[in-house]
Amino acid sequence: MSTKPLPILPGATLGILGGGQLGRMFTIAARTMGYRVMVLDPDGASPAGQMADVHLQADYADHAALKQLGTACAAVTTEFENVPAASLIELASYCRVSPGAAAVAIVQDRSHEKSWLADNGFATAPFALVYSEGDLDAALADTGTPALLKVSRFGYDGKGQARVGTLEEARAAFREFGGQPCVLEGFVELEREVSVVLARDDAGECALFPLAENRHDNGILDVSIVPARVPDSLAAQARDTARAVADRLGYVGVMAVEFFVAGGRLMVNEIAPRPHNSGHYTLDACVTDQFEQQVRALCGLPLGDPRLLSPVVMVNLLGDRWRNGGPHWGALLAHPAIKLHLYGKQAARPGRKMGHFNVLDADPAAALQLAERLRDAL
Repeated sequence: MSTKPLPILPGATLGILGGGQLGRMFTIAARTMGYRVMVLDPDGASPAGQMADVHLQADYADHAALKQLGTACAAVTTEFENVPAASLIELASYCRVSPGAAAVAIVQDRSHEKSWLADNGFATAPFALVYSEGDLDAALADTGTPALLKVSRFGYDGKGQARVGTLEEARAAFREFGGQPCVLEGFVELEREVSVVLARDDAGECALFPLAENRHDNGILDVSIVPARVPDSLAAQARDTARAVADRLGYVGVMAVEFFVAGGRLMVNEIAPRPHNSGHYTLDACVTDQFEQQVRALCGLPLGDPRLLSPVVMVNLLGDRWRNGGPHWGALLAHPAIKLHLYGKQAARPGRKMGHFNVLDADPAAALQLAERLRDAL
């Protein structure tokens, strides 16, 4: 493999697999820093493709497209975990790839991820692996009821999961999922959900963003509150655990670790090998945002300062709000502390992430109050 030596400096071309909003924001950050960007995504109207220098409209497993991307780019990254690990391996024969295929292969499959977390001593909610309908009886005995049955692959934002309270309900859900391998997760008495977004470089140095407190609606992130309203000791433990996860994976790039807080204890929920929805507050509230960090880690540059400049609340904007003429942007933008980010998606569908806005205020309670009032008014 012939690769460009590190650091990779402005003027080089960077590639990204995936053309959604995370790829769009990476592309904006990279182009702002002086890089060219090539996006590989099968959607001709992809949000990232709109902003890139070159958009390759092809499947993620298309060998000719991967060769074109790999030979044109000094380094390639990804915006979502469901890119085939084999494609990352193929790309690595042409150029630098971050994160690597080994780490992505672990976290893109819930069964592998949960087993890896348990094997490495990280606390999780009770879980059991389900490969066939015959596994469900013993799995329910392990986790108790109610429980969540989740497909191992390609589930996100509440998709591919079902709450079950009986063996009959679990069997029905398993059949609805087409008999795919699943993870059954036991419920815990949830106090909060929090997440840590971090960047890690080749030398193992980590830059950790402040802890975010996350609220979900129907499995989709609704609001992130930063700093999270938890004791300093728990915030420090979350950051230490996230760093340990990244170290054990040998991870290079930006990643997020989501946690449950139950009984004052932290349990790892999921790992995301990419920038994260709960890190969108960094675009306006931190010295360096998560997408610039992604560029820096990919290019072997020193990681930026993740320091929080102001308390902030991030609110997701889903396609549901485009009904009845769409959101009232004038009312939103009348507030000087509001930062609006729209993703350039052409079709607004219920549950689809269309954008977000950040509310900055020195008083965290005031930021949350304004954010909720504006969200409800939209």
